[in-house]
Amino acid sequence: MKVYLSVDMEGVTGLTDPEEMHAGGRGYERGCELMTADANAVIEAAFLRGAEAVVVNDAHSSTKNLRVDLIDPRCTLIRGPYKPMRMGQGLDASFDAACFVGYHACAGTPNGVLNHTWMGKEIQNVWINGEISGETRLVAGYAGSLGVPVVLVTGDEAVCEEARALLGDVETVAVKKGIDKFSAELVPPARAQEMIGEATLRALDRRADFRPYTIEAPYTLAVEWNSTAIAASCANIPGVRLAGPRHTEFTTEDYGDIMALFGIFSMIAGTVACSSGVYG
Repeated sequence: MKVYLSVDMEGVTGLTDPEEMHAGGRGYERGCELMTADANAVIEAAFLRGAEAVVVNDAHSSTKNLRVDLIDPRCTLIRGPYKPMRMGQGLDASFDAACFVGYHACAGTPNGVLNHTWMGKEIQNVWINGEISGETRLVAGYAGSLGVPVVLVTGDEAVCEEARALLGDVETVAVKKGIDKFSAELVPPARAQEMIGEATLRALDRRADFRPYTIEAPYTLAVEWNSTAIAASCANIPGVRLAGPRHTEFTTEDYGDIMALFGIFSMIAGTVACSSGVYG
């Protein structure tokens, strides 16, 4: 059995503050330790259930957040920026199960801790084939295009609700309950990581119950940006069309193109926003 982990940070046990999400911020180093501990809870359970290989993808921001010195030595770790498939890097059809750890709800979700979709202020909304999509749907769609089912999602209560609405009876672990975007009622780390391990065991025990989440091709990705400048810049990418002052659209038969395009979008949007000061 091969198990794949995509590990984000906003939904990690104990974290609520934007400062904790970025290198140099207050609490970031401790946040990396907590992120690694959540991942390790899944890895340990996977090997307890007989996994032959566990591949972990650091899927947050710089993708250099998981502590290499603290990660379970039995796994392999994918880290570093500019990975072609970003949050789905390393995933292929050979995996039996995918787990999403530390995920968060899509942009605009009430009481979703650190809710956003792919970027922070730059992206207002994302749709795939006309359906609003957060990162859970985006990455689950990629896994499904490869025939890999998502069996576990951990994060706050809001993303767990989002995952169940999307994926059905998927195992979920809510490690915090959002009060607002930047505050939450937390499950202490020791108990939260125990819950994550228990849920992973349950998920892998019944992995035959899960089916890949599939979106019918062709795939149309629509993005509502916060800026006309970002939309216009992204529309210069071949195949991307301007569908409104702040909207872009892109259609493809290959879901991998969606994942790759988001990486390019992020670089362009980040550059425009960062060079625009208060207007970004």
